[in-house]
Amino acid sequence: MSALWLSVIMPTYNGAAHLEAALGSLAAQQEHDFEVIAVDDGSTDRTREILEAFSRRMPMRIVAREHTGNWVAGTNCGMSLARGRYLSWLHQDDAWAADRLAQVRRVTAQWPEALLVFHPVWYIDAAGRRVGRWRCPLPAATSPVPRERLIERLVVQNFIAASAVVFQAAALARLGALDERLWYLADWDFWLRLAREGAVAHHPAFLASFRLHSGSQTVVRSAEVDDIMEQHRIVFARHLAVLGRNSPRARRIAQVARFSAEVSVELRRTVTHGKVDWLRLARDFLRLGPAGWLVFFRDSRIMERSVARIRAGLCRRATTAVGKGNANGGSVVLQGGGPGGRAGDVSGNGRAGARRQTARR
Repeated sequence: MSALWLSVIMPTYNGAAHLEAALGSLAAQQEHDFEVIAVDDGSTDRTREILEAFSRRMPMRIVAREHTGNWVAGTNCGMSLARGRYLSWLHQDDAWAADRLAQVRRVTAQWPEALLVFHPVWYIDAAGRRVGRWRCPLPAATSPVPRERLIERLVVQNFIAASAVVFQAAALARLGALDERLWYLADWDFWLRLAREGAVAHHPAFLASFRLHSGSQTVVRSAEVDDIMEQHRIVFARHLAVLGRNSPRARRIAQVARFSAEVSVELRRTVTHGKVDWLRLARDFLRLGPAGWLVFFRDSRIMERSVARIRAGLCRRATTAVGKGNANGGSVVLQGGGPGGRAGDVSGNGRAGARRQTARR
């Protein structure tokens, strides 16, 4: 068994704008029993220079790859090289509280059977100001989460940020790598796979910050609604059956999950197509019934996520970008991405350019 407690995986691409803040939060950790594996996807800005500078301050391995535009592939590469008993991800535009690893390590010691430990995060804007809380719809206590409860709530909408987890390397070895086809939902799919595999623990402290900005993949790739919807179908096909098929409760959860995905995709459709079938959404919402409405608002967290994005100025940037005809500007994205909200920074134009991620989510 490895003596190293944790390997931190950081996929990067042209992340100079926020990378120093992310790495600075790593260097400030009170817990030092970790290594960093940074997988750079062919950056053309100062990303490599920043990584090299921080490699002199902490144990870091830098892996340089030709550009693929797939944060999931970079993450898989980094995890394949990891030596720690536990793994964690830190995306280049996010940051950790200084006591994050110390707190999470205590949780893993308290519940060594937990395959995954996760916690809520702060939403911050491009300048690093807090604009909201990204809560988990679970009891406010540090404890294992019953398998059925976690899956039935998590399948409605991902509420686990990519930079808010620590999971056992042994579980990854059993389950296999992330699905690289799911550029938008790979982390959500992986959390659900872990939840099906064994015990999971929730720690209610806000120990990380998730940055909302117009360069994130959630914003830039909003136009790819058909692809996003297809990824939702893949995740549902894999995980909804776990809830059962015959009970009214399972059918209600599946109905709410599909509606939540529909809302997310339709809101993104406004970015390029400018049309949302509000009548159909209203009809489908009414069909959920009172019990379904409660599940939707509790587990989708649409209100707190929407307010955070408005406070971060994404709606204002969206209006400006649309007025200028800029396909890479901000957008009114009220639902966060499946993976945790966004899959990383991007640059370039059109579909190919949008696949260039920072290394995060």
